[in-house]
Amino acid sequence: MNRLLPLPILILMAAGCSQHEARIAAAGAEQRVAAVQIETVADSEIADFYQASGSVRARYSAAIASKIAANILEVHVQAGDHVQAGQTLVVLDRRDLEANLRRSEAARAETESAIAETESAITAARANFELARVTHQRFQDLLANASVSQQEFDESQARLRSAESALEMAASKRRQIDARRSQAEAEIAAARVALGYATLTAPFAALVTERKADPGSLAMPGAPLLTLEREGNPRLEASIDESRLGLVRVGESVALEIDGLNRIVTGRVAEVVPSVDVSTRSFTVKIDLPALPGVRSGMFGRAGFAAGNRRALLVPQSAVLERGEIRSLYVVEGDTARLRLITLGDGRDDQREVLSGLTAGERIIVMPPPLLADGARVTVQEAAK
Repeated sequence: MNRLLPLPILILMAAGCSQHEARIAAAGAEQRVAAVQIETVADSEIADFYQASGSVRARYSAAIASKIAANILEVHVQAGDHVQAGQTLVVLDRRDLEANLRRSEAARAETESAIAETESAITAARANFELARVTHQRFQDLLANASVSQQEFDESQARLRSAESALEMAASKRRQIDARRSQAEAEIAAARVALGYATLTAPFAALVTERKADPGSLAMPGAPLLTLEREGNPRLEASIDESRLGLVRVGESVALEIDGLNRIVTGRVAEVVPSVDVSTRSFTVKIDLPALPGVRSGMFGRAGFAAGNRRALLVPQSAVLERGEIRSLYVVEGDTARLRLITLGDGRDDQREVLSGLTAGERIIVMPPPLLADGARVTVQEAAK
């Protein structure tokens, strides 16, 4: 009859077996020698680039806002719609505006009728004035011949002055009515302009990128209801450190990388905003993009500007091992391969720049075998240049 061993003894036996197997595997690894190609790392002179990041922006954009306070009756577009110049976008309630126009037109009609009345009054006053003037002249001649008394002459002179005053009063009333008519005309023009504000149209052919209002809400002056962007030839607006402004020249070609398109294109520097942002100590550079399908406002992009030459450590891309975000390569120390963690910079053709973890003069394995492990023995040969 078999007796079961105690559990602690079984655990110790299993651990002993595992350690024995590990020692056997290590011994086998030491006996296996991998043949590898190596390359000695040296400083190289490379072209330096300053990279600036930014966002894609439309060359022309417009925020459509109301100029009057009114309820929104209709919104004819959605975000993503394409609109033509002059196309109706938003319709506001125009009843109050139409009432104002009718009141102004009624005031003008009232002044028109008053003008006819004052014209009649002016005609009558002018006739009385002419009669009083002729009569007064006659009395003046008769007074010189002592044919009328002084009192009769004075009475004719008073009638002349009264007729003159009545004529001036009628003319003054006409001027007042003319002023009222001009005011009514101005009010009519203002009412018609305000009535035009009740319909919001597209200022140019564009893409609707944002809709901020719905029917039933109140439009307030200056509050954006829609955002439009003119399509075609967008720009990358990148921030350039003020110390690097000398690298940028209007009209020069720049390599651009647009993340959303996953491609590199060539743009042209169109404008350098002359003022510096005091919070970031940077300038804004506007770079024209070529016509690209799929480019959208707000996409993230990078621009590379030539900044002379510098020294760098470059290693072949085939030597770099990438596991997720971890980059490493094998360095040969004597006849042993050692795994080394490194930090990489930009890629240059089939090479990568090493920022840290490696020094000039060290030997690296160019194309490490798939089963190569840290600490494995290797035989080396120089890689073909």
